[in-house]
Formats: sequence, C-alpha cells, structure tokens
Amino acid sequence: MRRRSLLAFAATAAVGIAVPLALAQPAAAYPERPITIIVPWGAGGGTDATARIIASVLEGELGQSVSVVNRTGGSGVVGHTAIAEAEPDGYTLGLATVEITMMHWQGLTDLTHEGYTPLALMNEDPAGVQVPVDAPYDTLQDLLDAIEADPGVLHASGTGQGGIWHLSIAGMLNDLGLDPAAVVWVPSEGAAPGLQDMVAGGVDVVPCSLPEARSLIDAGRVKSLAIMAEQRADLYPDIPTLEEETGSSWTMGAWRGIVGPAGLPQEVIDVLVPALETVYNSDEYQEFMAAQGYGIRWAAGEDFGAFMAQSDESMGEVMAAVGLAKQ
Repeated sequence: MRRRSLLAFAATAAVGIAVPLALAQPAAAYPERPITIIVPWGAGGGTDATARIIASVLEGELGQSVSVVNRTGGSGVVGHTAIAEAEPDGYTLGLATVEITMMHWQGLTDLTHEGYTPLALMNEDPAGVQVPVDAPYDTLQDLLDAIEADPGVLHASGTGQGGIWHLSIAGMLNDLGLDPAAVVWVPSEGAAPGLQDMVAGGVDVVPCSLPEARSLIDAGRVKSLAIMAEQRADLYPDIPTLEEETGSSWTMGAWRGIVGPAGLPQEVIDVLVPALETVYNSDEYQEFMAAQGYGIRWAAGEDFGAFMAQSDESMGEVMAAVGLAKQ
C-alpha cells in the first residue's frame, strides 16, 4: 500500500510539473506553414508575373512554400475583396494594385485601401504619352498645343472608360488647366489593342506605361513624348518627365504592392517587411524587373499606407473632374 501511494504521488507530481512546462513552451515562429498570395488579375499579365517572382524569392527567405492564386473578376473587385476578407494570420496575402484606389470612386465596391495592412510597395510603372512615330509632334508641348487649339479632335485609348490610363491623361490635362475631355477617350480592352489601333490610325494618343509600349517603340513605330513620373525611366532615359516638359508635377502610374488583411499581427509584419525588402533588393527581383522593363519602387509599412492614401485622393479628384466619381 505504501509503495503504491508513493508511486501515485510521484505520478501526480510529474503531471503537475509537466503541465506548466508545456504551457511555457514558446509558440511556433511565423511562418510555420505555406503562404498564399492572391492576385486580382489573370495569369500571364504583368501583375501575375510580378507576384510570381516575389513569391519565388520570398520562399527562400521564409523557408516556406509561397504560392500564387489568381482571383479575377469584377474589374479587380473579386480578388481585392478576397484579400481583405482573408484570415489576418499572415498566411493569405495579396498583390494589391492601383485599382484599389479607383474602384470605390466608381461605385463598384465599398472597399478601399484602408481595408488592408500595407506591407511593401514593390513596383510602379508611370504613364507615358505615346504617339505614332510619324505624328507631327516632336515634344509633349506640341501635342498640348494641338489639343488646346482643337479640343475634341484628337482621340486616345489604352483601357476602359475610367481606367488607369484614361485617368492619367485626363489628370494631366486637368493639372495643366485644360479640359480633361479635350481628348476624346475611346475605350479598349487594354494598352495592347489601344496601341495597335493607334498605329493603324484609329486613335492619336495612348497614355500607357513604357513596358507596354516597349515593343512598338523598339520597332520604331511609336514614340513617347514624356512620362508622368518624378524621374526619367531607366528603360528609356532619353524620354523627359512631364515636369521637365511643362513644369507640372502631376504624376500617375500603375503600382503593385504586397498587403495583408486589416489587423495583421505585429509579429507577422515584423517578419514579412524585412523579408520583402530583401526580395526587393535581391539580384533575382531586380534583374527580372529590369528584363521585363517594369519599374521598381519601394515603400514599407506606414509609408506604403501613406502612398496608397495619396493615390486614392488623386484618383478621386481626377474622377470627379471627368464626371466618373459616383460618390
């Protein structure tokens, strides 16, 4: 009896010690399982390609698989909503695009940039002002003079009504004191068909990014008069900025950045932001983006959040000026 009592006491004591020790074990360090990056646009496009190079390099930094999932539809609403509604645990992230600062102004969704935890701005491609190589404009000012002299005569294309490139030229004209509708917008399914329409003589101007116009510029069929950026592009350093040509500091471009749902824990942010900065500075990322002709731009955390807020404000102003804002 005495021996059994001692054994029972010893077992009870062991359990009593084991429980506090188990509770004292630290939680597994993030990340402990695979991560998904949601892309709101289709496979094969620039956003998809950017997400996949980020995911590839990020895997090596985090030691976990990082997969890319395309969630398309609703002019970007479906994918952006999926990112915002994901569990805020760091295992579902997204590559948000400039459209998140446009969709709510159009009345497509109530979702705004405030529905996310900003992590890292990774890319920005400013709008360029492209015209046919034989157009009678040697400078952007020549084109602006023609627009001012005959408003409503010249036509532009490169995206749908109210899309990023439509707003870029409307915003440029508005900032320069010209009627944003002085150039008639012809909706298209994107920059590629818009550029083809332009070289065929259907429209006069396509205000899209330089990477999108690259093949036609290199083929000598299109020329770019200026870009709407603070600095000249590495891809074509001879193309002046809008400010150099006109004095206007108006900038506009398509951007992409990694975000999480709102409420992402700080310990997750503290892992992801340095890892994404390493990705951004890596040879793999830099060389891939340069080879594609994509622009790069870094802003992390609160700085990225401020960037999105400024983009949202600018979009609202331009869309109101051209009668596209529904709120």
